[in-house]
Amino acid sequence: MTVPPERTCILSREHGSREGLIRLALAPDGQVLPDIRAKAPGRGAWIGVGRATLDTAIAKGKLKGALSRAFKTADIAIPNDLSAMIADRLQRDFLDRLGLESKAGKLQTGTAKIDTALRSAQVHLLLHASDARPDGVGKLAQAWRVGRDREGSGEGGLALPVPRTILSLALGRENVVHIAVTDPAAAGRVRDALDRWRHFIGPDLTPEPCETASQGASALRAGTGMAADDKDFA
Repeated sequence: MTVPPERTCILSREHGSREGLIRLALAPDGQVLPDIRAKAPGRGAWIGVGRATLDTAIAKGKLKGALSRAFKTADIAIPNDLSAMIADRLQRDFLDRLGLESKAGKLQTGTAKIDTALRSAQVHLLLHASDARPDGVGKLAQAWRVGRDREGSGEGGLALPVPRTILSLALGRENVVHIAVTDPAAAGRVRDALDRWRHFIGPDLTPEPCETASQGASALRAGTGMAADDKDFA
């Protein structure tokens, strides 16, 4: 079995997989830019810390020192909004992954369809928009537990750091509030992208897991339209 190559975070010195860390690349003009998919040519440097730690390292000059050593040059420029750029591209990477899995037919939307899939144990990952109603989250969590024969466990889906409007745009569908990934390999790919994004933005911007209706995402509604199969408990 091939062991995935590891990289070392230039700030924490901790080791991690390429998929778990974030690559920074040096542009020809000396700008340091996020290379989320690790495809840019040339020398790269890897970070595995969260946004708050990165911001502190930037403010104290630690990131510039670490990058100068990694790139073997002091002629570098760190954008003031580097952390925001990374967060934005991690979000885009996650949403792109959802879009790819949707086109491949490996995820379901629509409350009624998801409920049926959950009760027949066809769902490997359950996701909710940040503005999903707690009662809808709770009902789907119950269906998840019934399908897995784990009633009383408190298990459920995950609240995403984006509202339904963003999910709807990403998937090209109306009123996407809940998402069920029905293929195990696809669920792994989606979860990897989500975990890397959530790890970077930190707990302050990452909703808690949706284990029960009372622990669901905020009920603040960002969308206005509702698809027919999401009317009952979006």
